This record gives sequence, structure tokens and C-alpha cells, in this order.
Amino acid sequence: MNNSVARFAPYAFALLRIVVGVLFAMHGSQKLFGVPGDKPAVELASLMGVAGIIEFAGGILIALGLLTRPAAFLSSGTMAVAYFMAHAPGGLLPIVNKGEPAVIYCFVFLYIWTHGPGIWSIDGLLRRNRPEAAN
Repeated sequence: MNNSVARFAPYAFALLRIVVGVLFAMHGSQKLFGVPGDKPAVELASLMGVAGIIEFAGGILIALGLLTRPAAFLSSGTMAVAYFMAHAPGGLLPIVNKGEPAVIYCFVFLYIWTHGPGIWSIDGLLRRNRPEAAN
């Protein structure tokens, strides 16, 4: 990769984490509160309600870069379950069964889980401000 472009990688990753986190949180807010949009809120004590809680809280945590790895891991798993429960019965391919967003979220969150929070994150800020252990 050209070094002049590679130096922007940490910033591009931070933007990816923030934007994807906010978009994911919006899926959760739509399920939990009916906004944005005009869909009615789902019952909290249901599978969709639990998914909404994970999407909303996980998306906010990922966007902020707080508890990033656990939030991304849980969110990735949630999207894998969503794909196989809601989309796969409609056909094998995501382009056919309308499961592309679930697959994309699943793998982006899997990448965030392996990469960590990166710059512009509360996790990174906390790590920087932690006093070194005494020897």
C-alpha cells in the first residue's frame, strides 16, 4: 500500500467504527422506540426486543469506542443469528433473501472485535490515562 495513503488508516478505521456504530444504534432505536421512521416499537420481552437492546446499546458503545471489543463481539453474533433465523430461510444467498445488511454488520463487527477500538475511542483514552503498574 502506498505509505502516503496508509497513514490515514487509523482515521478511516475510526470513522468506520463511529458511522457503523451509529447506524447500528439506529436499527435498535427503531425497534425500541419506533424512531427514526414510523414503525411501531416491538415488545421488549421478545426476541426482537432483545435484538433491539443489543443493537441500540452495542451501536452506541461501538461508536463511542467504549467496551468496544465485547460490544462488537456480541453485535457480530447477534447479526449472525439474525441472518440465519430471519433471512436464510428465504434463500441461500444474501442478495436473494435480503440479508446483506446482517452479513455486512456481522463481518464489520467481527473485524472491529479483532482490531480493537483504535483512535478516537474512550477505551483508548482510558488506556492512555491508566497509571503504569509498579514493578
